Amino acid sequence: MKWMWEWFLGILAKRWFLWMLFVINLLGTIYGFIWYGDQLADTKPFLRIFVPDSPTGSGLFTLVLLTFLLGRHIPILEALAGITNFKYGVWAVSIIIAGWFMGNQVHWQDIMLLVSHTGMAVESALYARFYKLSWLPVGFAALWTLNNDFIDYLMNTHPWLPDVLVPYTGIIGLFTVVLSLISITLIWYLNVRQPRIEV
Repeated sequence: MKWMWEWFLGILAKRWFLWMLFVINLLGTIYGFIWYGDQLADTKPFLRIFVPDSPTGSGLFTLVLLTFLLGRHIPILEALAGITNFKYGVWAVSIIIAGWFMGNQVHWQDIMLLVSHTGMAVESALYARFYKLSWLPVGFAALWTLNNDFIDYLMNTHPWLPDVLVPYTGIIGLFTVVLSLISITLIWYLNVRQPRIEV
């Protein structure tokens, strides 16, 4: 089984695979910003940067893939992308499933979002060993991520929640902060503890 894992990791570094992921993430990011259109229009301009969490995470990861294709590394970008793409992937999956448990009907869009956001989290974890991280870029990314949580739940810029979950906004805010800490720790651990792969 070890040789299969090593073969798979080798595939992740192939240019054709990077291009495929780049296109998929780019299209998903564009769709994500369109998805947030109504909320962005309803938000004060100076706060809009904090609203589209998932497409920002996937957009940053798309830029990381582009830098890999160009043979470059930008550690701050890699740290921001790895942490936020993983975090918001897990966050969206959790919110969708929580909504179902609270009585929301299952729609095809939910399934599509469930699959795409699971992909966000998985790709971030898989590519963590490709990054060239140190304490400085991870520290910057951690500050940005936690600051975003603070603004989201203090200034009400968090993604609009299903109606059935609105009464639990405070609990979701706490969950989001904990998820940020888990994401920061996981990306750092996977990068430092696993053999790095060059692209």
